[in-house]
Amino acid sequence: MRRLVIFDLDGTLVNSIADLAVAVNQALVKCGYPTHPEEAYRFMVGDGVNKLFERALPESERTAENVAHIREHFMPFYEVHNADLSRPYEGIPELLEELQRRGVQMAVASNKYHSATCKLIAHFFPTIHFHPVFGNREGVPVKPDPRIVDDIVATLGVDKSDLLYVGDTNVDMRTAINAGVDAVGVSWGFRPREELAAHSPFALIDHPDQLLPLLEM
Repeated sequence: MRRLVIFDLDGTLVNSIADLAVAVNQALVKCGYPTHPEEAYRFMVGDGVNKLFERALPESERTAENVAHIREHFMPFYEVHNADLSRPYEGIPELLEELQRRGVQMAVASNKYHSATCKLIAHFFPTIHFHPVFGNREGVPVKPDPRIVDDIVATLGVDKSDLLYVGDTNVDMRTAINAGVDAVGVSWGFRPREELAAHSPFALIDHPDQLLPLLEM
């Protein structure tokens, strides 16, 4: 029986792409740049907000200074509007409740900046005990660096063979590989199933309830 499940946030627990698209697009407009359709953001997210801003900028404008300008307009807007359109995926609340009922520990490892990660988890899952909840913290490299998983393992004192890492992008699959843990790819998130399969995860699932049998493997 697996004792711990580590979840990615965006694209795994919560469909947050619409709020991210709105927030980045309004920042682009304020800085005089063209915007993108919501669907395009599915392939921009996953590597932290600075990389998101860089990808959203025109290729010739991808400087550190311009990324900083986008960030200045994105952050205050997203702090207020990060849950306007975002919602948990179908079946996720029921999965989390069942894991909690079974006594399985749950943690969050996200490349979203830390305060927003904590805010969204508290907003959408107030009755679920996630510990720890880690977004991208200052001085800690973003995934696929394994540091975030290693920090969770150290905090809880569990063996890596006792956990599953669940995510929706190649970044998540590579994070699990780098951390030496079993990855579960979810097909309902931001990236195509083929992207996940290319990294040979422990399992690929198409609905949250398919995670439960994996706890026994």
